[in-house]
Amino acid sequence: MGTFKAFLKRKDIEISVKRYLVDALGAMAQGLFCSLLVGTIINTVGQQFHIPFLSQTIATIGAGDKQIAYTVGGLASAMSGPAMAVAIGYALHCPPLVLFSLATVGFSANALGGAGGPLAVLLIAIVAAELGKAVSKETRIDILVTPLVTIFSGIIVSALCAPAIGKAASSVGQIIMWATELQPFLMGIVVSVIIGIALTLPISSAAICAALSLTGLAGGAAVAGCCANMVGFAVLSFRENRWGGLVSQGLGTSMLQMGNIVRNPRIWLPAILTSAITGPLATCVFRLEMNGAPVSSGMGTCGLVGQIGVWTGWVSPSAEALANGAAAITPGAMDWLGLLLICFVLPGVLCWAFGLLFRKSGWINEGDLTLS
Repeated sequence: MGTFKAFLKRKDIEISVKRYLVDALGAMAQGLFCSLLVGTIINTVGQQFHIPFLSQTIATIGAGDKQIAYTVGGLASAMSGPAMAVAIGYALHCPPLVLFSLATVGFSANALGGAGGPLAVLLIAIVAAELGKAVSKETRIDILVTPLVTIFSGIIVSALCAPAIGKAASSVGQIIMWATELQPFLMGIVVSVIIGIALTLPISSAAICAALSLTGLAGGAAVAGCCANMVGFAVLSFRENRWGGLVSQGLGTSMLQMGNIVRNPRIWLPAILTSAITGPLATCVFRLEMNGAPVSSGMGTCGLVGQIGVWTGWVSPSAEALANGAAAITPGAMDWLGLLLICFVLPGVLCWAFGLLFRKSGWINEGDLTLS
């Protein structure tokens, strides 16, 4: 046992909650931000401001009916799996050959993981990275052995585990579908809280909403939950992270706080409580519906995709929304007021107020929300 511990220490393999659920998870969130979320922001800017370079196709992959067109933002988003895996490898102090090989591992895990893609990348990249580190520089043909072990172990584990992880993440959607059958008040609470939590966890809330074709009032509640987490954390952590944190969380992702949540889960309570309030307000008071593309229900304020989805749903409902009985409307003052309050004002005010209470009670301490 002593020899094995010495080997792990020599290889810098530290099996601990901090290494895997704080360092690796925090780095993964940054990788996701620098790929999928920045890509989403680029696409949104290009489409809304009609900037040709950002909205036109610059690359086409495939042939015939299987062609996939990519914009600048689309290319960035497509690299989310590799970006997350490499970020995890960086946090685990991987040597170069392991770090570079993780790009393939991240791509396979994310592609096979479906709605649970980010979670699959986290778990599988950790396994592949540690195995790669274990064999690194142990042979004279390290340049072959290390990449082969890292890539093959990652792809094998992806094939075995990633689909199951995706299925488990999709099961969250079944709870949401059950919630949509409840009366609007309870549905607003359940959907808002669950989608808000999914947004911050390393699973894809957008993929869940897209898979369920979540539109209408349920889509509005989902938008409320996402905004409660994104805007909520941005305002809640302003004293620690200032303007950089406000932008990266408010327009990027609240997943950046996952490392801190693992350290102190109570920092999540202000956002969760806020979502439990704004959800039913969205469904019962403002009747806020998200009838744009279902994927927008799970995006929140990331690149303002959620809000743009609400607006496009007003003027030109998506096919999924039309199938559910939606119709184009001319938004009135109450519609705009609801969008403003549910997406921006109430998440900021309520989360700040809850945070102030928890800071005074000692549940949240100075530095608990600091982003690395």
